[in-house]
Amino acid sequence: MPLIEPLDEDALDADLREAFGFFRTTLGGIPNSIRTMARRPAIARAYLELNMAVMEDYGAVTPEFKRLLGYVASFASGCLYCQAHMILASERFNAGAERLDAVFDFESAACFSEAEKAALAFAHAAAAVPNVVDDGVGARLREHWDDDAVVEIMAVVSLFGWLNRWNDSMGTALEDLPLSRGEQRLRGATGWTPGKHGS
Repeated sequence: MPLIEPLDEDALDADLREAFGFFRTTLGGIPNSIRTMARRPAIARAYLELNMAVMEDYGAVTPEFKRLLGYVASFASGCLYCQAHMILASERFNAGAERLDAVFDFESAACFSEAEKAALAFAHAAAAVPNVVDDGVGARLREHWDDDAVVEIMAVVSLFGWLNRWNDSMGTALEDLPLSRGEQRLRGATGWTPGKHGS
């Protein structure tokens, strides 16, 4: 049961409802986490702007790969809500079945390049508590990615640090679509369950 119930969509400010169209495109609807943030519209707006800036396509780090990074960061932190959302989002951003089925075990997966493996390993280390990014993890990342791309990768990990803490602490209930993707793609491979995020 969530700590705070999300607002009904019709209770949102009209401008927020319009702005949240971004999530209808990326996730198929407005997540419960965002509808909970909307109790303080300034927080919801700031989060939306940050999310859009971080997940923007600047070139080297593709929108699809950013969602996979978000999944790995959420996997490392243990946030079941965000794991389901990021598997769904990765799918919606054209991650193929092979990448979706292997991302939790990326190091041994042939469908990820060495550059992608370095970034995913960094995301995993950066999202761990305590943080385990060391010189070796950093050097591996820098071997494949330039400064601008590293900033983008770190921004994704940081964005999910916010979301992982928000959703785990709030016990945000999973919506039907990400719940079904978690069940389909994650349960057998990782033992994923909705945990406290189930209805």
